[in-house]
Amino acid sequence: MIGLTLKQLRYFDALARHQHFGRAAEACAISQPALSLQIKELETLFGAMLVDRSARKMRLTSLGEDVVRKAREVLVGVQELEDLMRAAQGPLAGRFRLGVIPTVAPYLLPQTITALTARFPEVNLELRETVTRSLVADLLDSRLDAAIVALPISEPALQEFALFEEDFILVRPAQDADKPVPDPEALRTMRLLLLEEGHCFRDQALSFCDMSSAGSLAQSATQPRQLMEGSSLSTLVQMVGAGMGVTLIPEMALPLETRAANVSTARFPNPRPTRTIGMVWRKTNPLADQLMQVGAIMRGVGMRRVGQGP
Repeated sequence: MIGLTLKQLRYFDALARHQHFGRAAEACAISQPALSLQIKELETLFGAMLVDRSARKMRLTSLGEDVVRKAREVLVGVQELEDLMRAAQGPLAGRFRLGVIPTVAPYLLPQTITALTARFPEVNLELRETVTRSLVADLLDSRLDAAIVALPISEPALQEFALFEEDFILVRPAQDADKPVPDPEALRTMRLLLLEEGHCFRDQALSFCDMSSAGSLAQSATQPRQLMEGSSLSTLVQMVGAGMGVTLIPEMALPLETRAANVSTARFPNPRPTRTIGMVWRKTNPLADQLMQVGAIMRGVGMRRVGQGP
């Protein structure tokens, strides 16, 4: 097909992902009219409409769905060719797109960025912080090179590289410091503060309390007396300090989140709730050797953060 360009495919992919011309243009760092023109030229090449503009919410036509599916295959292939060139050139350099879940990013990234740029001075690090589900989708679509998540992911197309393990820490009001540490059954009787749905740490906390995060808590016989949600670990800890309940946070977050809050902390007895933090990437990524080096650096930083390393 004469005239078809990778730029058009990238713009069309962005439009399909964002379902909005303005947001797609912003993601592509171009003006909305410029993006609309490229989509129109793509439709001219195909001789048919790829986007239904008549509905209140933009959607792809049946042909548009087929086109974007094939376009993504092409874009992933092109990205892998670019990665192959980068791998052949030796040490990691240029753009490196790293995703991180929110319950790791503030506590691991500052030291990680310093360590990575010292080891790979030619790297241009691009970071994306979001929940696991979105990171996995971006990895599979080749919009990220690697991601830091809680393992296991159990996605056949992704390689998992364990970094470190950390405990879950109980955070409760300061006046409760001398009380016995509640077991999971006792926790279910308390007002439990958790992150909003979509965060894997929420699911892990519910799992420790032996509550099904897959189904509705309202239908669970083991639901907490009252469940409250927050948008970040910092919000949860401050809510605990205000006497609104108790929460669990990962060990790595402890120094930052509790230093200015009127709370007490406690470790659970064995078997303690824990999570494994790891790095994942596409198995087909030609940068696998360089990614292993990045993983080793992150492992050292992470283990020091949780007191397991020098």
